Amino acid sequence: MSARPLVMKFGGTSVATPERLARVVEIVADARAQGAVAVVVSAMGDTTDRLIDAVEAAARGDAAQAEALVDGMADLAVQCAMGALATLEAPTDGVHATVRGLLRPLREVLHGVGLLRERTPQTLDLVLSFGERLSATVLAQVLNARGVPAVYVDARDWTVTDARFTHALVDWPATQAALDALRPGWGDRVPVVTGFLGRTPDGRTTTLGRNGSDYTATLLARGLNAYEACRWTDVSGVMTADPRRVPEAYPLARMTFMEALELANFGAKMFHPRTMIPLIESGIPMRIRNTLRPADPGTVVDATGGDDEGRPTCVTSLEHLALVDLQWRKVNQRAQLADRVLGALDRAGVPVWMFNQAAHGQAMAVVVDADRLPQVQALLQAELAGELARHEVQPLRVQAPVTLLTLVAEAMGRTVGVAGRLFAVLGRVGVLIRAIAQGASERSISCVIDAADTAVAVRTVHDAFNLAHQKVSLVLLGKGTVGGELLRQIAQQAATLEAEHDLQIRVVAVGDRLGWAFAEDGLPLPAVDAPRTPWAEGPPGDGAVPADLGRLFEQVRRLPVPILVDCTAAGGLAPTYLAAFEHGLHVVAANKKPLTGPAAEHAALVAAARRHSRGFARETTCGASLPVIETLRDLVRTGDTVRRVEGSLSGTLGYLCNRLMAGAPLSAAVREARDRGYTEPHPGDDLTGLDVARKALILARELGLA
Repeated sequence: MSARPLVMKFGGTSVATPERLARVVEIVADARAQGAVAVVVSAMGDTTDRLIDAVEAAARGDAAQAEALVDGMADLAVQCAMGALATLEAPTDGVHATVRGLLRPLREVLHGVGLLRERTPQTLDLVLSFGERLSATVLAQVLNARGVPAVYVDARDWTVTDARFTHALVDWPATQAALDALRPGWGDRVPVVTGFLGRTPDGRTTTLGRNGSDYTATLLARGLNAYEACRWTDVSGVMTADPRRVPEAYPLARMTFMEALELANFGAKMFHPRTMIPLIESGIPMRIRNTLRPADPGTVVDATGGDDEGRPTCVTSLEHLALVDLQWRKVNQRAQLADRVLGALDRAGVPVWMFNQAAHGQAMAVVVDADRLPQVQALLQAELAGELARHEVQPLRVQAPVTLLTLVAEAMGRTVGVAGRLFAVLGRVGVLIRAIAQGASERSISCVIDAADTAVAVRTVHDAFNLAHQKVSLVLLGKGTVGGELLRQIAQQAATLEAEHDLQIRVVAVGDRLGWAFAEDGLPLPAVDAPRTPWAEGPPGDGAVPADLGRLFEQVRRLPVPILVDCTAAGGLAPTYLAAFEHGLHVVAANKKPLTGPAAEHAALVAAARRHSRGFARETTCGASLPVIETLRDLVRTGDTVRRVEGSLSGTLGYLCNRLMAGAPLSAAVREARDRGYTEPHPGDDLTGLDVARKALILARELGLA
């Protein structure tokens, strides 16, 4: 292997089934046809968990359970190898014998654990090593059967570490020397290397801890001076957010090492700070690719991240955390107590995901794993026992569970308004921010939110920073003439709105007399034929707000730009509008009745919209959606006094007069107007002048005259 190779690392899920193992073999074969290749592989599927369970079972004397777990691991390896070889139409000779021979020493180790009833970290590392040794052996055998010359390489033969079992530290000079000595023996074959493993100078097996196989791959890339380290996984690169939380998340094309480190620091499982160090020191880029979609280009992580200053922002959410607040009364104690708090947590090995301190120094907060909260409380109460007894420190305040939401982008420190934008979009969907911190690197900004708000917060922030179009979530009351036409127009204009105005309207809920329907991703348009759920307490109106409507508002408030659109002619909907404002919905009214109730009720609606910073649009109630109300408002805002408003306030009456002058009977003219959708639902409101009176009152209130 004289040319600069490509180092390829495959995770356990990539080799966990016969089909996936066969796909990995083809990926390696294709790469080998282009040049030199080295492969690092993790343990198959859940093999590591099986091995942990097996050694624990042996330690408590349950030899049968330990044997059963090893048998299951052997069956998985044989099944994957035989199935992959059959798929590749390659000979299957020797698979059973290879697996049996490799696992025989494991059974002996577990037997010894059972005799001693003891499982030391050193023994655990030895047991765990069989997972990677088995997968690398199987992959090398299948590659050779496929016609790709390959050689099994035990990472313990070149990765030299200290004796910190389960999380060993690598001695790089010794590792490089061992690798240089080993490399010539591979010839032109593809080395298939066990990830995760190392050895002490005296030959004892160690493991490298979390993301250990990735670490092996980056160490190998550095040691071989590879041109790239390619990590194959089950996603098509570094995503802008967790796809389980944000279906619209997409992979980044490029990012920097520093951005990757920032993501690692905030819990992104794809990276670990330690795995990046060999690449940073050697300048070798990493590429993240998808074994299920090998044609996807993936994400390149390197020193520069490309020259696109406007590249997307990553949104991470680290969950199952607890926020611990401390406050003390003596200012001169602040530095000492902060040092003691962080020192106590560090000595106990408790990771602190975020730490901040008030400007005056008399308060601080730490974010820790929620499952370690009892330990943290005990540690801090013991450390601050004297101060607590003298009431110099207030009792600990704990909020759990919480989520640490973080934005990460290389250009963040050079972009104005990032923090304001972040907090504004969270505020609009009612997410309470409990703590804030910005990294000294200026590549990230974090906030602590309640766990219940995680889904809506991640989705909202991702949309605000990474999607060009604005999403709007409509709740439609009334699916009659007006409501039905609105649905038709939304469906008709959807493509134009998105292409020309970056606006995506989703009708997420519809309510009428029959009941209501809800779909977070939007109901089908224009018919909205989704089955209705009957109102438990009757439809909204007559001053009542059904409980199921309140629950619907609670669901909708978590969606982007929620808007209640009232296309009914029902009375008594003012309380429904108030409930919508309180739940964070904007209101658009085509219904005049809620706007022409008692003056106090109208004032309460306007005040509620202002108090909750919600829009309250009612242009449709007068002037057939022409901007009459907004024009009059602008006149008043700029100091003009409107003395008189003239106009034909009833299109229905105008139409009827024209038809009557043409000789049509009144009954026929009214029927025509109703069929054309001109009249109110009750045409008598037009004929008696009640509709005109309502419009006049609405205009007078907008002008401040009533």
